[in-house]
Amino acid sequence: MTNQKSGNNTSQLIALIGRLLDYPELGIELYRDDLMDIVTSSVLSKRNKKEIISFIDRCSEMPLLDWQSDYDGLFERGRSLSLLIYEHIHGESRDRGQAMVDLLAQYEKAGLEIAHNELPDHLPLFLEFSSTQGEQGIGWIEDIIPVLSLLAVRLEKRESGYASLMWGLLDLCGAKVNISELREQVKNEKEDHTPKELDKVWEEEAVTFGGDSVNGGCPTNQHRPTENQRKDQEVPVNWMSMDETASATQTKEV
Repeated sequence: MTNQKSGNNTSQLIALIGRLLDYPELGIELYRDDLMDIVTSSVLSKRNKKEIISFIDRCSEMPLLDWQSDYDGLFERGRSLSLLIYEHIHGESRDRGQAMVDLLAQYEKAGLEIAHNELPDHLPLFLEFSSTQGEQGIGWIEDIIPVLSLLAVRLEKRESGYASLMWGLLDLCGAKVNISELREQVKNEKEDHTPKELDKVWEEEAVTFGGDSVNGGCPTNQHRPTENQRKDQEVPVNWMSMDETASATQTKEV
């Protein structure tokens, strides 16, 4: 019974982190205590629990427009913090397109339907899917440990609380990462979110997939696991949308 509870909580935590990595919407303040309970009762280290709880607390008190502006400044400017998994692995090569086709096939095999304008390697979508896969969910996340590690260190360099979410995922996987080496690599990276570098990015040809040229931008939140896709009994973490709210009111420990 204890193992089942632990597994359910892990699924909830993965779904929670995925939701926090999605584009900010109203509602987190209404469920702050419940979200903190999920983190507190998880298997995460004390340090990671504290950092994620602090992140939730700050976001729940932050004006929505400020939170969205912070999100845009991190994830929508430059590619170094892109939440598109395969952009870090394959860049803009043809291999990325094939990798997304393969991932989409895995989603469809599990019964997951996603919106036509969403990319299957979008990290919040990937985590929501992983959260419904029971004991196999951690295995999915383990496959992207290199990407999560790189994002964690880059977000840490930017002094962003979002780094705590990446460290939390690495903690769940029991990942052993050479953080000192990654920090040295990231320290020497050229910033890609400056106006000059952004101009260069926009001059390049965008990669299209599935008839839609989405390389970032605000998620539509139209993806949700179907009952056929689920391998557990936990409902993914979800809070009210804006419309619903309006109607109602050196090695780092990971």
